[in-house]
Amino acid sequence: MKVLLLLGFVAVALAEVTRFDGEKVFRLRPQTEEHVAIIKEIAEGMEVDFWNPESPDLVDVDSDVDIHVNAAYADIVDNLLQQSELPHEVLVDDLQDAVDGQMDSQEISPRSHNYMKYNTWEKIEAWISSMASANPSLISKQVIGTTFEGRSMTVLKIGKKSSSTKPAIFLDCGIHAREWISPAFCQWFVNEAVSTYGSDAEMTTLLDQMDVIVLPVFNIDGYVYTWTNNRMWRKTRSRRSGSSCIGADPNRNFDAGWCTTGASSNPCSDTYCGSKAESEVEVKAVADYIRQNLSIIKAYLTVHSYSQLLLFPYSYTYQLAEHHSELMSVAEGAAKALRSLYGTRYTSGPGAATIYPAAGGSDDWAYDLGVKYSYTFELRDTGRYGFLLPESQIKPTCEETMLAVKYIAAHVLKNLY
Repeated sequence: MKVLLLLGFVAVALAEVTRFDGEKVFRLRPQTEEHVAIIKEIAEGMEVDFWNPESPDLVDVDSDVDIHVNAAYADIVDNLLQQSELPHEVLVDDLQDAVDGQMDSQEISPRSHNYMKYNTWEKIEAWISSMASANPSLISKQVIGTTFEGRSMTVLKIGKKSSSTKPAIFLDCGIHAREWISPAFCQWFVNEAVSTYGSDAEMTTLLDQMDVIVLPVFNIDGYVYTWTNNRMWRKTRSRRSGSSCIGADPNRNFDAGWCTTGASSNPCSDTYCGSKAESEVEVKAVADYIRQNLSIIKAYLTVHSYSQLLLFPYSYTYQLAEHHSELMSVAEGAAKALRSLYGTRYTSGPGAATIYPAAGGSDDWAYDLGVKYSYTFELRDTGRYGFLLPESQIKPTCEETMLAVKYIAAHVLKNLY
C-alpha cells in the first residue's frame, strides 16, 4: 500500500510540471506613451510574465521590455504589436525548447555536484556539508534560519581562522528562484576561494584579513520548485489565509521604502511585497543575521540575473546615496575588471536611475542599516537567453564575475570603516 501511495504522489508531482510549448518571449521597444499604454493593456488582458522590467508598472518609453507570453496569446500579441507598429522582436520562439536546451553539457555522474552544471538543491545541500567538512581550517557553517517549507538556510563563513574578530563581506545568491546562474556563482566563489587560497595572492590576503559569509541559495523553496514544477517561478512559496496565490518577492520584502514603488500589494503578482516588511521567513532570517553581525559586515553583495548590471543604492528613491561617488567609482572599477576577461560589458549606477525604481530591495536595506559597500549584480546575459542561460556560459560568467567581486573586496579591505 505504501508503495502504491508513493507512486501516486510521484504521478501527481510529475503531472504538475509546467511546460512552455509554443510560448514566446518578445522584446518590445516602446517609443511613445501610446506604446507604453498598449503594453499595459496586454498585461491586463492576458497571461504575461514580465522578465525585464519585472512589472508592467515599470514600463517606460525608450526602454526595452522583455515579456514571456502564453502560447494561447502568442499570435494575438504578435498581431497587436504589428498593428500598433510597436517595434519588437522575438527573443525566444519556443520557451520549452530554450528550457530543454539550457542543460547543454554532458554529465558524467548525474548524482555528483558539478560547478559547470546547474545543481539541484539536494546536490547543493550535500555540497555545503562536504565543503565545510573538507576545509575545516577555512570554512565553518551555520544555520541562520528555516524556510517556509522547512529547509535549513546555511551560510558558509570562509576565511582563515583567527582569535580576533575579522571584518566580513556577506554574499547571497538565488533570491529569485528562476535565476539559476546566481546560485551557480556562489558555489563557484566558494570553490575558487578554497582552491586558490595560498596560491593566489589576492584571495590569500582577502581570506587572511577578512571573512566572506556566503548564502548559496536564499530562496531555497522557490529554487526547488523551479526544478520540480515550474522553471519560471520567481517568488518564495509561503501561503497566507485569505489568498490562493503563493509566495512573495523576497527582493521587495525588505524594510527599505517597503511597497512604495516598483512593488505590488497584490498577492498574485510576481513583485508582491508581502503582507508586511520581513513577512517572508527567509528575508527575516537574513535580516536578523546581518543585524546581529552588523559590527563586522562591511559589504553586502547580492547576485541576480539578467541584464549585465552592477547596481548600488538607491532603488526605492532617485535620491543619491551619501557615498554615491565612491560607490560609483568602485562599481566602474569592478565592471572594468570583469570586462578584461571576455569583454563582457556591464552598466553601473544606482538602481532607480539605471533600471527602474523598486522598493524593498536587500541592497538598499543593507545600506540604510549601515553597510556602506552594498551592491547588486545582474549577471549575463542581456536577453538572448534571459533566465535560461546555457550551462556552457556558467564558467565564463563565474570567472569574470570573480574578478569584479575580488575588486570590490580589495577596495573594502583597504577602506574599512
